[in-house]
Amino acid sequence: MYRDKTPRMYGFSLIELMVTLAILGVLAMLVMPVAQNERQRNKEQDLRRALHEIRHGIDEYKRASDEGKIAKQAGSSGYPASLAVLVEGVANKTDLKHAKIFFLRRIPRDPMQNDSALSDEASWGLRSYDSEAEDPRAGNDVYDAYSTSNERGLNGVPYAKW
Repeated sequence: MYRDKTPRMYGFSLIELMVTLAILGVLAMLVMPVAQNERQRNKEQDLRRALHEIRHGIDEYKRASDEGKIAKQAGSSGYPASLAVLVEGVANKTDLKHAKIFFLRRIPRDPMQNDSALSDEASWGLRSYDSEAEDPRAGNDVYDAYSTSNERGLNGVPYAKW
């Protein structure tokens, strides 16, 4: 009976470990951009949702104003004076008990705004009814809200133009 006298080697050689680490490094380099795009895509989806929610609240306020449910000053546009009004509510003139009408549960935060010192309302740029779309400015009312971020979306459009 023949018996091998050399000791058996168990484990990996240095070359096998280096090849394995190189393969893992290449895979990690491929996954990182995908993960970063996914994170940005999620923030963009949050931005779309927040803008839709705010704009819907503004539109409902305007509709209630036009229908005479909300007291409106002469010469005013019928849009809310601030985003906070949408959360605080406004007395319903057509209701005998003058119950408040609420248009938002809370003001969503601009997900593209990184300054945590700003309040949720201050994180948005506001456009008044009297300002132009190309040059939005705050004024006596809130006609629209937009992101104050200077970054561009995955589609190439600046977040401020969404």
